[in-house]
Amino acid sequence: MVPKVETMEAEREVDPLLLDNQLCYALYAAAHRMTKSYRPFLERLGLTYPQYLVLLVLWEQDGVTVSEIGRRLRLDSGTLTPVLKRLENSGFLRRTRRQSDEREVEIALTPQGAALRSEAVSVRESVMCQLELSEPEIRALRKDLSLVIDRLSVNE
Repeated sequence: MVPKVETMEAEREVDPLLLDNQLCYALYAAAHRMTKSYRPFLERLGLTYPQYLVLLVLWEQDGVTVSEIGRRLRLDSGTLTPVLKRLENSGFLRRTRRQSDEREVEIALTPQGAALRSEAVSVRESVMCQLELSEPEIRALRKDLSLVIDRLSVNE
């Protein structure tokens, strides 16, 4: 006979409506904790997490449009514009209309924004140390999360 405690635990593991069985909650909680762990390091650089993400895009490829940044970060321009304005006011980037098509706004790093890249390397290192994961483990986790993102983005 199976002890009652083991049966109850097995039932809990398959109950689809328990909070601890929700993938969405695990992802939400992990994202919240990840963002929170970045906060003290980014504050030293004068950045918020969304601003950091924008700069990551620009450090990878400078001189891109607002729509390209939005596509990379999966953000609409209404969400992105205030972040870009704050970064511009801080002196990290400049926004200009494209000569070829004035409907497009091009975002380019200032020398101050480009120089911030070398300081930001320590931010990632500090957070990765907290995770105690190897680079191969981090790559595998990113691959799994990218699969989730791609599958949930099919109907966009």
